[in-house]
Amino acid sequence: MEQKEAVDKINEILEELQKQNLNLKEYQAACNVTAKKDFATPKEEIMCWGLGFVGEAGDVGSCIKKTYAHDNDQKKGIRENIGDAFWYAAMICNFFNWDMQEIMMENLEKLKARYPAGWTYNDAARGGTMIDWNKR
Repeated sequence: MEQKEAVDKINEILEELQKQNLNLKEYQAACNVTAKKDFATPKEEIMCWGLGFVGEAGDVGSCIKKTYAHDNDQKKGIRENIGDAFWYAAMICNFFNWDMQEIMMENLEKLKARYPAGWTYNDAARGGTMIDWNKR
């Protein structure tokens, strides 16, 4: 894919996301309805959401392994656990008062800049640099 074509495609996706208004704010609000409320401390709360997210991601990986390495079809489990991971991601965003839609848009903008012609090994290597999140 040529650079202009890749950038145009990402811009098209971004425009569609903005038009459709995916109602992620409503999803985040709905997640709060089903969430535990009686944490002793904010630290306990964010640890619950963060570790829950990691646990669900691990379950996704486990279902993929069972499906493809053990020939034991767990595709329904993959789908269910992705949904659970989304729930935990929404709760992390709620904890920090972050808008999931904004995060998704920021991520697509970052990827557009990082991979202007689509994914390549060269671009993925980023010149051997590591991002220090504290310096951003």
